[in-house]
Amino acid sequence: MHKNIWIINQYTGTPYYGMNYRSYYLAKEFVKSGNKVTIFSGSYSHLFVHLPKIKGWFTKEIIDEIDFIWIKTPHYTSAKSFGRIWNMLVFMFRLFFLNIFTFQKPDIIIVSSLSLFPVLNAYIWSKIFKIECIFEVRDIWPLTLVEIGGISKYHPLVILLGWIEKLGYKKAKYVVSVLPNAKEHMILKGMDKNKFIHIPNGILLDEVQNYDDISDETSALLPRNKFIVGYVGTIGIANAMEYLFESANLLKANKTIHFVIVGHGGQLSRFKQYCNKQQLSNVTFIDTIPKRQVQSILKLFDICYLGWHKRKIYNYGISANKLFDYMYSGKPILHSISIDNDIVSKLKCGVQVNAEDSLAIKDAIIYFSSLDKKALQKMGQNAKNYVIKYHDYNILAKRYMEIM
Repeated sequence: MHKNIWIINQYTGTPYYGMNYRSYYLAKEFVKSGNKVTIFSGSYSHLFVHLPKIKGWFTKEIIDEIDFIWIKTPHYTSAKSFGRIWNMLVFMFRLFFLNIFTFQKPDIIIVSSLSLFPVLNAYIWSKIFKIECIFEVRDIWPLTLVEIGGISKYHPLVILLGWIEKLGYKKAKYVVSVLPNAKEHMILKGMDKNKFIHIPNGILLDEVQNYDDISDETSALLPRNKFIVGYVGTIGIANAMEYLFESANLLKANKTIHFVIVGHGGQLSRFKQYCNKQQLSNVTFIDTIPKRQVQSILKLFDICYLGWHKRKIYNYGISANKLFDYMYSGKPILHSISIDNDIVSKLKCGVQVNAEDSLAIKDAIIYFSSLDKKALQKMGQNAKNYVIKYHDYNILAKRYMEIM
């Protein structure tokens, strides 16, 4: 039976505007199966490379047969700022002023964190329409604010978000999370253990198979005849990039290894200054490239890097989008993270080292560079086989539709 699905995710992006893509990818697959999907998203995100055109408080746009309702939200200066909290509050309040009766009645509502405030909108709308609600957790808030953002657990904002988090766990029909081990935390916050369902992030196979070539300008920036350690994604606080740059500093006398950093974010200028100060000629920065070119540039790397800080929150699991892009590229992965059961170690598709350890990162890079091409290809193929089998959004969307 086909359904009318509403998705509330303030930071839903598209390949045309920029990250985050999860809700867009799921919606594309829902539509392919004959469902109607409406996504309620904010007009501004620091991860967008282009902004949707807004007229008034609300603007409708149809993208790939998905109805997007863009809610006008204010700009903010950085991801870690009061302006971003205000951005979230405005999104929630303006949803309350949206005349929902002008839309076709939904059969189910999915509300997705990062921001927890729209849980209130989803709960009220589900009561009005007498339908079920699914609470999707991509980041555990407010715990992320405390552990990554350094905010006191007694801060009024943390207390308010904690109350909304518990409301979501208690009132939702199901709690879907990209984090495989989050169930324990959610039960402690009042969730019925039978509500939890793990549906990770992944790749859209049609997209990664039909990628675009990088531009000639981007190609000209890449070093030739070097062993390339690559990173593609956001350059923010959570990405623990400082340890990669420290390892680049430790390796600056090595003329065969080069680091390529693709993307933008709040920490970019800081790291550019660090490289200038340390006179690192072995690091190249490249601006954000279109989503459809990501696989093209990954194929030019020898290994891909992903790192995290030492935080207990990562014991609940990680499901970074870039990890699955890396895996599909067939390149070995250097994963700097201090957890058990790391997927890179489990699949033998790279090397895991402790988080926040630039020396271990350096040693791992030297190890990778000493391997022959066959050994590197075997690691990469392990990753690619796995991600195609278990992380295609076509498969993930079917799991979602089963619970709907």
